[in-house]
Amino acid sequence: MVAKLPAGTFLGKTRSRREAAGFTFVESAYSGESQLHLPRHTHENAFLCFVVAGVCEECYGRKSRTVSSSALVYHPAGEPHNERWHGTEGRAFHVDISQARAMAIREYAPVLGDPAEFHSGMAPWLATRLYREYRQQDNVIMLAMEGLVLEILAEVSRHRVPRLERTPPRWLLRARELLDARFAESVSLDEIGSEVGVHPVHFSRVFRRHFECTPGDYVRKLRVDAACRQLTTSDKPLSEIALSAGFADQSHFTKTFRRLTRTTPGEFRRSFRAR
Repeated sequence: MVAKLPAGTFLGKTRSRREAAGFTFVESAYSGESQLHLPRHTHENAFLCFVVAGVCEECYGRKSRTVSSSALVYHPAGEPHNERWHGTEGRAFHVDISQARAMAIREYAPVLGDPAEFHSGMAPWLATRLYREYRQQDNVIMLAMEGLVLEILAEVSRHRVPRLERTPPRWLLRARELLDARFAESVSLDEIGSEVGVHPVHFSRVFRRHFECTPGDYVRKLRVDAACRQLTTSDKPLSEIALSAGFADQSHFTKTFRRLTRTTPGEFRRSFRAR
């Protein structure tokens, strides 16, 4: 029989817990055989899980996923899943969403009914800020945290909102693959358009319609994502990370990073080192 955990309850050792505005925030630690291998279970409420440290393999339904530090996962209510943490320990920050709060949110925006994971982009960046606020000690923490949770849920919901044109043309998918592979290079619209056989103006217009950003904005996000991975997994100097991610220099890197994540590369790195 699959165990059903009541609202605001998570397996592992609870390190800290707070409640506010229909959300329950719980930081959990996992170590030892009984906590590293968690049996199949469900949760009464939907929740967000931000991996603070370690690597976790989850099996849900007939699927599985592996998530590591700085990844964010959305679990719908009642989803059966089991977890296995690799190594000797792991840590996760959970946000339980009460049924009353979920109902209120649905009046303004869709709430996902399916699981989703985010390894990069705005949702994990917002989760990083949320976790940083959680660790603060002042009288506006809960207000700041509530706002950030709502922003995260908006990003998560937007991820699955159907588009008017749901299937991008093959040439557009090929163009995106080229940008994914060559984001650190100086690639022009003419080059990409020539590679996939379309005019650069048409390429830019269709790309924005399907992916809701310009090709340039998409490349900037890829560069920042690559920089985030290096900031959390290496001790490389910022100047070296900037160049390897495709930025002209450290100044350009810092300016773009701050605009997209609302924090500096140094602050982002320190937020992980402080855990």
